[in-house]
Amino acid sequence: MAKLDILEFPDPRLRLKAQPVETFDADLQKLADDMLETMYEAPGIGLAATQVNVQKRLLVLDVSETHDAPMVFVNPELLETRGTEVCQEGCLSFPGVYADVQRKDWIRVRAQDAAGKSFELETDGLLAVCIQHEIDHLDGKVFVDHLSPLKRALLLRKLEKQRRHAG
Repeated sequence: MAKLDILEFPDPRLRLKAQPVETFDADLQKLADDMLETMYEAPGIGLAATQVNVQKRLLVLDVSETHDAPMVFVNPELLETRGTEVCQEGCLSFPGVYADVQRKDWIRVRAQDAAGKSFELETDGLLAVCIQHEIDHLDGKVFVDHLSPLKRALLLRKLEKQRRHAG
C-alpha cells in the first residue's frame, strides 16, 4: 500500500466531477486500500477519490472510534433523505479549518463494494454526514459551498493566513 497525496483547496481538480466506476478489479481494490491507509494516516474519517486526484466515484470512510470499521462505497447515490442537522465539519483538503454545515439527518444510500456487489444502507448521525460530505467531493463540491458567502470568505481567509504562516 502507498500513501497518496491529498489535494488541498483551492486546487481546481477538487472541482472535477468523478466518473462512474465500471471495472471492478485488483487495481480498484488497491486504490481503495491505499485511500484507507492515506485517510487513517492523515488522520481523517473519510476520503473521496477526487481528493487524491482520481476521478472515479469511490469513497472510503471509517467513523468508528477504534478505526477498525473501514467502509468502501463505489458509485454511491443518495436514494432518500430526511430531516436536517448542523454538524461541525472539517476536511482533509482544508487542513485545520472547521465550520458548521447543515446536512440531512437521515439518509438511504445505494452503492457497490470494491468487488462490485450492490448494497443499500440507512443511517443517521456522523456516518450520514460523512457519506454526504464525501459524495459532495465526487460531485465537485466542497463543504464550504454549503456556507453563506460571508462565512465562506472568512473561512477561506483563515486558510490563506494559515498557509502564509506555514510557508
